[in-house]
Amino acid sequence: MTTQTESIPGYVAGKWAIDAVHSDVSFYVRHLGVSKVRGHFASFEGTIVTAENPLDSTVSAVIKTGSVSTNNESRDAHVRSADFLDTEQFPEMTFTSTAIRAESAAVFQVDGELTLHGVTKPVTLELELNGFGTHYEGHAIAGFSAATEISRSAFGVTGGAAGAAVSDKIRIALEIEATQA
Repeated sequence: MTTQTESIPGYVAGKWAIDAVHSDVSFYVRHLGVSKVRGHFASFEGTIVTAENPLDSTVSAVIKTGSVSTNNESRDAHVRSADFLDTEQFPEMTFTSTAIRAESAAVFQVDGELTLHGVTKPVTLELELNGFGTHYEGHAIAGFSAATEISRSAFGVTGGAAGAAVSDKIRIALEIEATQA
């Protein structure tokens, strides 16, 4: 397995800002064991630094927990409440990378620390490097897809009385477009 930038077509080292307009931070959780409820966060920001050696790259992100949407206002209010995200007390969740490991020229494991609900735990994102290009306005852009699964109880998110209806495992999916800063 190679980690040289020559093996990544169009690789560009530099600092990148996540473009929230062209990105998506979403999740799904099983409800009553028979269906999946999906949602997303509308407000987030972050920085990606692609290093000369891709394995030295870093990422940090902040997600505003109050921006959660499941397309149902009543459910969203409950998810924002102290039963779940407690967005008044914990208005942000953060992710900071600690290491990157290559699986192939375009697939990486990004180890990091996720802070949610006041609890910090190690999390590994499986990241696919979608590529580098040029925006029609002339600036450099990059695309990434990433996914992980977390245990909400490990972060102290119980769900209150409704917690029994929602699975402990939450699948998180990221579709990120970033602009070179």
